[in-house]
Amino acid sequence: SQAAKMKLKHNINPVLLQFINFIVLVYSLVTYIPWYILSGSKQAIAKAKQVKARPVNNKPGGAYRSVNSLHCLASVLYPGCDTLDKVFKYAKTKYKDKKLLGTREILKEEDEIQPSGKVFKKVILGKYTWLSYEDVYIKAVNFGNGLAVLGQQPKTNIAIFCETRAEWMIAAQACFMCNYQLVTLYATLGGPAIVHGLNETEVTTIITSKELMQTKLKEIVSQVPLLRHIITVDGKPTTWSEFPKGVIVHTMASVQAMGAKADIGNKQPCRPVPSDIAVIMYTSGSTGIPKGVMISHCNIIAGITGMAERIPNLGEKDIYIGYLPLAHVLELSAELVCLSHGCRIGYSSPQTLADQSSKIKKGSKGDVTTLKPTLMAAVPEIMDRIYKNVMNKVNEMTSFQRNLFILAYNYKMEQISKGYTTPLCDSLIFRKVRMLLGGKIRILLCGGAPLSAATQRFMNICFCCPVGQGYGLTESAGAGTVAEVWDYTTGRVGAPLVCCEIKLMNWEEGGYYNTDKPYPRGEILIGGQNVTVGYYKNEARTRKDFTVDENGQRWLHTGDIGEFQHDGCLKIIDRKKDLVKLQAGEYVSLGKVEAALKNLPLVDNICAYASSFHSYVIGFVVPNQKELAELARKKGFKGTWEEICNSPEMEKEVLKVLAEAAMAANLEKFEIPVKIRLSPDPWTPETGLVTDAFKLKRKELTAFYQTDIERMYGKNVK
Repeated sequence: SQAAKMKLKHNINPVLLQFINFIVLVYSLVTYIPWYILSGSKQAIAKAKQVKARPVNNKPGGAYRSVNSLHCLASVLYPGCDTLDKVFKYAKTKYKDKKLLGTREILKEEDEIQPSGKVFKKVILGKYTWLSYEDVYIKAVNFGNGLAVLGQQPKTNIAIFCETRAEWMIAAQACFMCNYQLVTLYATLGGPAIVHGLNETEVTTIITSKELMQTKLKEIVSQVPLLRHIITVDGKPTTWSEFPKGVIVHTMASVQAMGAKADIGNKQPCRPVPSDIAVIMYTSGSTGIPKGVMISHCNIIAGITGMAERIPNLGEKDIYIGYLPLAHVLELSAELVCLSHGCRIGYSSPQTLADQSSKIKKGSKGDVTTLKPTLMAAVPEIMDRIYKNVMNKVNEMTSFQRNLFILAYNYKMEQISKGYTTPLCDSLIFRKVRMLLGGKIRILLCGGAPLSAATQRFMNICFCCPVGQGYGLTESAGAGTVAEVWDYTTGRVGAPLVCCEIKLMNWEEGGYYNTDKPYPRGEILIGGQNVTVGYYKNEARTRKDFTVDENGQRWLHTGDIGEFQHDGCLKIIDRKKDLVKLQAGEYVSLGKVEAALKNLPLVDNICAYASSFHSYVIGFVVPNQKELAELARKKGFKGTWEEICNSPEMEKEVLKVLAEAAMAANLEKFEIPVKIRLSPDPWTPETGLVTDAFKLKRKELTAFYQTDIERMYGKNVK
C-alpha cells in the first residue's frame, strides 16, 4: 500500500517490536469505543467516503460539479455584495471594532558577521500591533481620496510593487472602493519584467516600499516615461535626488492626509460594477515575459466564495499568517477570504516566519511563535523544506528517541489512513514539532504546485492538521478545487469548488481521453464566474486559452492533465508543456520525473530536461549541502563545495542514488536521467530560475545551463 511505502525505517529488535505492537494493539482496542463516541470522527469518516462531485450529464467529457452546487454554481458571498468594496463595507459593519491587520514592531536591528565574512541583518521583533476593521476602512477611504487628489481617475491603472504587509491590503481596498485597476507585480520580478508590466499598463503612479524603491525601482524609473508619482508605504527614503525630473515621491501617510482634507462633498464617487476590472495581476509564469491577467470584481468574489466553503467554522476565532507574496493569487484570495469572515491577519515574511528563520536573532521569537495562527497557506517548496529540516533533526536524535519518533510516526500514519485520530501521540510525541508553526494550526492550505504524498502525510502527522491541497490558476482567480478537511488521501487536489465546474477534454497527442477506464482523463477546463476576463492587451493569447460555449459559459484551458476519480476528486497527472517526445518516440513527462526524485534527502531541487533529438533524459540538480558533503566524505572525495559539485565522480554517485529512487517510484527506464549537472547555487526567485511560487522556469533554466546541456548531449543540441 501507499502508506506502507511512506513509513519510516527503524532498527528495533524484532522481539521488542512484537511486544510494542501488542501493547499498541491493546491500547487501540481499549480506547477505540470512547474515542469513536466522543470525537465525532464517525461523521468525519462517513464524509470522507462520500461522493464529493458528480458529472452534470452522462456524456463523455461532461462537466463535474460539487454535490453542493449541482444545480447552480455559487457566485456571491453575501446577498447584494457583488463588488469588493461592498464586501469590505459589509465586513466593516459586522466586525467594526474587531482586530483585522497586525504588524510586529521592530525593537532592534543589528548586523551579524558570519565566519565567512558575510554580514547578515538580524532583527528582534516585539508584539503584534493591530488595526481594527474600522481603522483599515478609514485609512483605505482616505488613501483612495488622496489618490484622486493626485489625479487618479476611475477605471485607470495604478501599480503596487511591494512586499506583503498591512499597507498592501489597505492600498488594495482603496483601489477597489474607487474603481482604480490595481496592477500587481511580484517584488522579486527582474528589472525587464517590471519595466514591461509598468509600460504595458501605462501607469502614472506606483505604490512601493523604501527598500524596493532604492534597490529595484531606482535602476528602472528612467525606462518608465509615463511615471509621475511614487508612493512609499513606510516613510520617505533618505536619498531620492536620483529620480528623473517630473517624478514626485510621496509617503502613504501624506496621501492619506490629503484624502482626509479633500472636499469630495458633492462629487459622486464612481463605484465599481461587478464586471469592472479589480486587478491586473502579472504572473511571473514559468515561460516567457509575464502576462497581465485581468481579474474582475465578480471573478474574485466567486473565487473566494468557493474557497471559503471548504474551510469549516471559519470566523472570528481564526488567525491567519500572511507571508506569501500578495501579488500571487493564492495569498490575495486567502487574505480576502479571511477579511470577509472576521478573521485576523498577522503579517510576516519568509525571513522572519519561524524562530530559526534567517533574519530572526538567535534566542528571539519568530512570527508564528508570537502570533500562534490557526490558518496558514504554504507553497510545496516551503512544506518540503520543513519536512527535510525535521527529518534531519530526527536523524540527529539518539537511537532511543529516533525509534520512538518513528514508531509514533508509523502508527499515526496507519491510523490516519483509516480516518482515525491519535490524541495521545499528538500531545506526547508531536507537540514539539507542532510548535514550529505556533502550535495552533488547524488547517494548512496548500497551492501553487503539486505537493508530494510523503510531504503531505508528514504535515498531517507532525502538525496534527489536515492539508487542504488545492488547484487553481491566476486565470481562474485562484479557484478550481480544494480538498475537504476530512479527506486524508494524498496525491489529489479535491473536488471542484462550489463556484465552478470542471471538465476534461481529450488530448490525443498525449494519449489522454475522457472515455479512459477506470477514470476519465484529459486536459482540465475550468468554467464559472471565477474564470477571468483574459490577458491585458493580448487578444491572441486570450482567444487561445479561453473559450465560450453555446450556453455562454466561459472556459479556461489550463494545459494541465487530470483524471476524475470515483468520488469526483481531481488528480493532476501531467502537464502539456512538460511532455517531450524522445528520439525513439517515447513520451517523457518531465514533471513526473521531478516529482519522483524531488523528495530525496540528497535533492533540494531538480529540473529534468529532454530533447526530441536525443534518446535520453538529463537533469540539473541543486543538491542538499549537508547530504552531499556527507556522501563525498564517505567516498573519500575532498574539496570545496564548488569542487564537489563540479566533480564528474560525485555526479556519478548522485546519479546512482537518483536511479535507485526512480526504480522504486516505478519510472520507466527511458524516464530515468542518464546524466546530471550538480548546481552549487540554490534556485531562488531572485535568480530568475524559479517563479515566486518556486515553480521551475524551464526556458530560463535551459538558457542558464545551455553549455552543460551541450556537454551532456555531446554538442549537437538542436
